[in-house]
Amino acid sequence: MAKITLDLQSLDSSSKSSSKTSQKSSSKSTPAKSTNKNQIPTDEREVSIERISFDENIETSLRPSVWEDYIGQTQIKKNLKIAILGAQKRSEPLMHTLLFGPPGLGKTTLSHIIATQMGANIKVTAAPMIEKGGDLAAILTNIGEGDILFIDEIHRLSPAIEELLYPAMEDFRLDIITGSGPAAQTIKIDLPPFMLIGATTRAGMLSSPLRDRFGMDFRLQFYDNSELSLIIDKAAHKLKREIKKDASLEIAKRARGTPRIALRLLKRVRDFSDVAGEEVISLDTTKHALSELGVNELGFDELDLRYLEALARAKSPMGLNTIAAIISEDEGTIEDLIEPYLLANGFLERTARGRVASIKTYELLRLSPPKWNLAHLQNEPKLF
Repeated sequence: MAKITLDLQSLDSSSKSSSKTSQKSSSKSTPAKSTNKNQIPTDEREVSIERISFDENIETSLRPSVWEDYIGQTQIKKNLKIAILGAQKRSEPLMHTLLFGPPGLGKTTLSHIIATQMGANIKVTAAPMIEKGGDLAAILTNIGEGDILFIDEIHRLSPAIEELLYPAMEDFRLDIITGSGPAAQTIKIDLPPFMLIGATTRAGMLSSPLRDRFGMDFRLQFYDNSELSLIIDKAAHKLKREIKKDASLEIAKRARGTPRIALRLLKRVRDFSDVAGEEVISLDTTKHALSELGVNELGFDELDLRYLEALARAKSPMGLNTIAAIISEDEGTIEDLIEPYLLANGFLERTARGRVASIKTYELLRLSPPKWNLAHLQNEPKLF
């Protein structure tokens, strides 16, 4: 919560003097001299700001801070542990690292654990917030030696910002051009050695020069049900609630292989359990809650089913823009939130001519696949 401390004594004396002055000046109606509206008289009040907390016990504490609490992504953890130990022995920052994969798999969490293990400060920002070169310069010039800069949605950096980032990543130097035309000058600012972590859901949209400057890159995979069940059990314990093993497994089955979704569903199921007066979250309450929330046994919600039905009833392979128009949804949402899980589980095929429903989709919707689709799936090469 923002905390504001005021000098009450000076404020009180100021208000009294201003009251007397206003009484004298009211009859004369003499306007006061204007001052800078944005300037705050620091001698009259002292303001200190504290970080706003949105129920930290629930939100922040659910995020693991050490390797032992970070479940899943086993191979990535092994590689990072070795890289961290090597960097620490050389007393240098870790190599710039790119983390990519569908949303909600733990890219931000992994970055914070890296910072903890390296004993480094981490500064978090998002690419859309870096609009001008000055924005990037302000961030980089405030980074200390060994610090970590985490840029989310790094694929959304503009080409101009990327150009500024190249020398910063390679030589720890910032080249800023001032002026224009013949009067243009380049100012070189040395930066302390730092680590950049970029996170993205669309690694394919990164330019080759930017991607080549990352010393390590890791693709985060979907979690299996046993891993998600462990995550749910740990989260329930932190929420000071007990949950039966079959109940946590039921949530895991419907969480689309994604920890963020699993934790969100756990909180919603907890509401139903609290209303039912349960001491331990049961399987029956869990199934009822998930049914009420519109999440089926496969983790599909209404939007997923609308997407699959649009494909199943299509008369030819469909492009992304056509699907977006049919289900009235943004193309980015479809690519980032809907398709990755459907592709990973075989409900969708992406071919050279477009997207088509798989046999599993027709079985799920209890529809007969048209002849064109059967022939298409047999003869057309798949892209994914």
